[in-house]
Amino acid sequence: MSGVTLPEAPWRSRARLTALCDALGAAAGDARFVGGIVRDTLIGIAAHDIDIATRLPPTDVMARLRAAGIKAVPTGIAHGTITAVLPDGPVEVTTLRRDVTTDGRHATIAYTDDWREDAARRDFTINALYADPVSGTVFDYFGGLSDLTARHVRFIGDPLKRIAEDHLRILRFFRFLARFGDAPDADGLAACAMRANDLMALSRERIADELLKLFVTDRAPDIAALMIAHGIFAPVLPEVTSANRLGHVAAVEAAAGLAPDPVRRLAALLPDDPALGDQLGARLKLSNAQRKRLISALTPETGAPHALGYRLGIEGARDRLALHLPLAEAIVAIAGLRDWEVPRLGISGGDLVAMGLSRGPDVARALRQIEDQWVAEDFPDAPRVTAIMVEIVAQTLRGSTSA
Repeated sequence: MSGVTLPEAPWRSRARLTALCDALGAAAGDARFVGGIVRDTLIGIAAHDIDIATRLPPTDVMARLRAAGIKAVPTGIAHGTITAVLPDGPVEVTTLRRDVTTDGRHATIAYTDDWREDAARRDFTINALYADPVSGTVFDYFGGLSDLTARHVRFIGDPLKRIAEDHLRILRFFRFLARFGDAPDADGLAACAMRANDLMALSRERIADELLKLFVTDRAPDIAALMIAHGIFAPVLPEVTSANRLGHVAAVEAAAGLAPDPVRRLAALLPDDPALGDQLGARLKLSNAQRKRLISALTPETGAPHALGYRLGIEGARDRLALHLPLAEAIVAIAGLRDWEVPRLGISGGDLVAMGLSRGPDVARALRQIEDQWVAEDFPDAPRVTAIMVEIVAQTLRGSTSA
């Protein structure tokens, strides 16, 4: 027990959360809030995902929730996790655990009723904080409260052992350092650098998920530079050798009022090579939409903002402008896309056939020429589109006659 009490926060008033805690025996000490929801509430930042740890075995959790009229879904029952479906969103309820065996990717667990034993298997001290749902009393077994105050991201126990248990903790160390840390913990940093090759054993989906979360943090440029300096990217993303452009893109986003974008920031860490973007997107198992954006962003050609927005979409245009223009120019160009809606040309091949063109290649070619002229003139209104269309059709007919 720490003598610290969890402050009030909007999430604590969510519908049926009290009923859930009652069903789990919180009044008897059988259930506590845990992890990020406690950490974030203590430092006054918005908290969303609620996790509850309980001494009850999963079968009892399921039975109690159903008896209380709360939908219970065994989403991770192999690892002791039941999802309680509440009106304002799901809550994960996990039985206290201890690791039996680990291989860096998966763990074999056993249930326990010892809170400290459960805390000991977690990664960082600031993530091993528990709070009583009734009294709000915070329980801290490894100095997480003082580390949170000092902005110190520290592994619980031996960093090398924690990393051996789950290799993803290397990347999590840097992500949490970016969000909550100040100067890096020397032992943790050394362990991550020493075991960086362990990342090769992880699925690329897990790596991508963790990195994309890291890249949108405010300190991402500095943390990425730290990771490069200590060889963290080399085993899985050897193409990442400089964080300079990431700093530039972060500055553009901030000045232009754009939210940090993970795909844009990933692109900023890579050399300009669309083929590499495609290969890396496939390697990280990114979605098709993310891969297309990465390929486009690593194509260095820019141009007029509206023309880019029309050809690439607004996000694609912002990517190109942020990556490839100097800071001041990028800010002005991106401002030109604010509140701009991508227009439609509003003509079809049938319109050109009605003006005398024969169906086939002439129509397709004329449509492209009209569209190109319309884009080059910054999307003039319908009368000008008609004039362009008349001119292009006339040229096409003259060419067909002379041929």
